[in-house]
Amino acid sequence: MGNLNKVLLIGNLGKDPEVRYTTSGNAVASFSIATNEFWTDKQGQKQKRTEWHNVIAWDRLADLANNYLKRGSSIFVEGKLQTSSWDDPQSGQKRYKTEIVARTIEFLDRNDERVGSPNERPMQAPAGEQPNERSSFQQGGMPPDQSYTEDDIPF
Repeated sequence: MGNLNKVLLIGNLGKDPEVRYTTSGNAVASFSIATNEFWTDKQGQKQKRTEWHNVIAWDRLADLANNYLKRGSSIFVEGKLQTSSWDDPQSGQKRYKTEIVARTIEFLDRNDERVGSPNERPMQAPAGEQPNERSSFQQGGMPPDQSYTEDDIPF
């Protein structure tokens, strides 16, 4: 039997995406998405639970997320779970972080000025653009050798 690692989320961004660049010039955007669960408890009181999900997007998808997403944006994300580990230098303990690596991001906001008209297609990361290993990050702007045309914008 095969394996499947697939995550589908619809939620709202908790803050604007943060974009950094690896030492090799690959863009990586990180942001969090809130999903809400609602129910009525045994006493008839309405309850709400918010779950936060850490999402990362690579390369062109990272740049598009940075340019068109903002805090509060409603989006659909399709991706995979990825867990990384490291040794905490202060405590010496092993630490873990689980993130969703986005393959597709679709805008759900219809009247957002930054998004413009409704989506005709989702943003997708081209095949092979998502590294399997993380490189060290550096702050900075767009790599000088990358340029985008109107065809790169997903709507």
